[in-house]
Amino acid sequence: MQRLSPLDAMFLQQDSPTVPRQVASLAILEAGGRLDYDRLIHVINERIDLVPRYRQIPRSVPGALGTPVWVDDESFDISLHVRRSALPRPGTVDALHELVGRLIARRLDLDRPLWELYLIEGLENGRVALLFKSHQALVDGSETVDLAQVLLEETAHERDIPFEEWNPRPAPNGAELLVETVSRNVRRPAEALRITEHNLGRLARKLPVVGSDAQAPHGVLSTELSRHRRFASLAVSLDDLRRIREYHGGTVNDVILACIAGGIRGWMLTRAEPVTAKTSFRAMVPMSVVAKDGLPTSLGSKVRGHLLSLPVGESNPVVRLHQVSYALKDHRETGSAVAASKLAGLPGFATSTFHAVGARVADAGAGRGHQIVITNVPGPQEALYLAGEAVAEVYPCIPLSGRRAVAIGVTSYHGQVFFGIVADREAIPDVDVLAQCVEDALAELVESVEDRRTRAPRGRQRPARP
Repeated sequence: MQRLSPLDAMFLQQDSPTVPRQVASLAILEAGGRLDYDRLIHVINERIDLVPRYRQIPRSVPGALGTPVWVDDESFDISLHVRRSALPRPGTVDALHELVGRLIARRLDLDRPLWELYLIEGLENGRVALLFKSHQALVDGSETVDLAQVLLEETAHERDIPFEEWNPRPAPNGAELLVETVSRNVRRPAEALRITEHNLGRLARKLPVVGSDAQAPHGVLSTELSRHRRFASLAVSLDDLRRIREYHGGTVNDVILACIAGGIRGWMLTRAEPVTAKTSFRAMVPMSVVAKDGLPTSLGSKVRGHLLSLPVGESNPVVRLHQVSYALKDHRETGSAVAASKLAGLPGFATSTFHAVGARVADAGAGRGHQIVITNVPGPQEALYLAGEAVAEVYPCIPLSGRRAVAIGVTSYHGQVFFGIVADREAIPDVDVLAQCVEDALAELVESVEDRRTRAPRGRQRPARP
């Protein structure tokens, strides 16, 4: 009998209409594919045995003496979880963004297994997209990985995997749950103490806290969250980021974070928001480490939250990049950082699982006062396939929580870097402008490399152009 961890139980308890606790990934397949709904159902049925929790639901313990337990859903119906949707013609990217924003804002049914997968048809050029949604209590990266990691594979060969008919195991009744929980608490007093602390925390969260708003982050990236979301995406060349890294130093991750800082700056200026030399935002950036602390994963490393002050007030893009690189210098030099090449070389699409764990880390550290969450996970540079169909683009969708109005997920895959930007619909109606400003900030850094490479050495005159 598997139990939810106190962190999982917290995610379940905190799920609300304004803060749906779910992580999502948007995958767009290459044009000309043949994936349809029936084939998708067949592929999931073949592989769902690898992730048993996708057929389970959390069951509460009487008296809240322990965290809920995972039990098989006796009425599991895969058609309630795998759904079809279609865009109106001509199936533009803007229409896809609008639909994704609506779907990620929709809460999962907590009385069913905590995931959904949407097959989105009608994109331009005959393409289809897949939107994976899973609850933060479901994917912990240790016991259960993200469904995208199970479905996406490295071969274009369409495989039929034998699978057996599934029969749910009988769920324990209330008395059995109570007896087992009391026995477990006696055997594991430390765990029982953590559960008591969790329940006391639940009670405290229901009580009004005087002055809490005064300590919460305020500003253009902070708001009282609404029930609605917006989504924007951006795809850029990985080679451009590598050229910037090679010329200016640091890492690709430094370049990405500097582009986001520059993008926020440009976006604020378009809104006539005040920007001074001291303007900065506190970002939570989960990173993979080999260390004793952090949330464990089944892939051999842990994920730990790193706080970074984004230098939004700096107008010079190169100086901005150097400031980010310097701030992350200690992380690189401790020897605990996991190399990007190692993460990119993991089998399957482990990237989606690491984004889910990163979101967990960010929420577990909510008391550290960060104003934005940024997850960046290197992905494979070879093409991946779903049921024999090539995946062209993959965008993470990181959930909003607290008063944070924006979250950004970044994935590198097959020569490109994909940014997924989730924003509160009412607070940030111009999220597409933010995405454009991030792209503009990258263009500034690319231009800085090109300008310096064509600049004549000091003391010499550049030959006149014919």
